Amino acid sequence: MHTSNHTVLHDPDGLIEAELPLDREPYESLVKAVLAWTGKDTLTTRDYEQIALQLTGHARAVASDVRRRAAQLPKDSGPKALADIVLREAEGRLSATIEGTVRCVQNRARLVRALYERLDRLDAARTQAV
Repeated sequence: MHTSNHTVLHDPDGLIEAELPLDREPYESLVKAVLAWTGKDTLTTRDYEQIALQLTGHARAVASDVRRRAAQLPKDSGPKALADIVLREAEGRLSATIEGTVRCVQNRARLVRALYERLDRLDAARTQAV
């Protein structure tokens, strides 16, 4: 007989995740490094794929934060409308297949940067509204 010591959490609204701050600094450093790449590809295809996967996962987490913060603003709010546009674009870009190329990784890095910019603007709008 096998018994498990794991506890399964049911959190369909993402409330637990909402309380955890993103580990922003390492991803901002990665984005900066990736966007500074120029010239010939020096990493392997698998390396580029792994970096793209890391950036994709983080972009999804930041997009969730953007979505939660935008939902706290009034429906007719300009910052909320802009966040909705950024989120739709992010959804489309994240649905694209990951390729093991510099171009793909840099596109994911640009997306993370854009999502953080929108998150910061939503925070500023929420602060001004209070």
